[in-house]
Amino acid sequence: MANAPDENITEEAVAKKKPAVKAKAAAKKSAARKPAAKKAAAEKPAAVSATPAASEKVASATKSPTKTARPEIAVRVPRMKQIYRDEVAEVLKREFGYKNPMQIPTIEKITLNIGLGEALDSNSAVGAATGDLQKISGQKPTENRARVSIANFKLREGSVIGTSVTLRGRRMWQFLDRLVNITLPRTRDFRGISRTAFDGRGNYSLGMRDQSTYPEIDYNEIDRMRGMQVTIVTSARTDEEGRRLLELLGMPFMHVDEPVATY
Repeated sequence: MANAPDENITEEAVAKKKPAVKAKAAAKKSAARKPAAKKAAAEKPAAVSATPAASEKVASATKSPTKTARPEIAVRVPRMKQIYRDEVAEVLKREFGYKNPMQIPTIEKITLNIGLGEALDSNSAVGAATGDLQKISGQKPTENRARVSIANFKLREGSVIGTSVTLRGRRMWQFLDRLVNITLPRTRDFRGISRTAFDGRGNYSLGMRDQSTYPEIDYNEIDRMRGMQVTIVTSARTDEEGRRLLELLGMPFMHVDEPVATY
């Protein structure tokens, strides 16, 4: 018969054919596994390099995009404040024998005030005074209103009677620098300011007759002369400490033997 098995095939021949059949089956299985392994390798992310620079690049590439950081602006210390730190503080500590640096007196704030009695009769006085004070200080002033009504002065409660501004920090030191080195020397027939205008706690008050001595004010644009009160508040405990602080900062006090003058 045609389909009959070969009777001449021995058991030894069958045993020899078995390893060859197994080897072919193993080769087929490995060939089938290779495409799957390649596909999985393609889906995986690239391995991170061992070097720090390469790892930083990969990390920055994988991170989500963020907003760019703004460049930092270097803030310059005001000139008068730098003088206080470098020179004045050491002199005060040596002369008064302060044991703690926090005891050394300093400038806390400066207040500018303009009285507006004419505002009761003139509507434009408030705007003009506020504009002048804003140019001088670089800060928007506040309006001071009457708390009670006084019939003899034709004053009603809530009426604007003045404008003021309080300076602290950088603007305070910058204004003090301009006041000492520019504004006061521009005063007509200037011979120094009073040495006795302290309140007993180291705070100094200075009255000025008009605002035209400030370099920020144009003389041709002002409507009238207005007086101004400048109050320098310090952390000094006595008038002597406050006077010495202002002297070292360059405040032009008059000599003891000269008469007192107001500006």
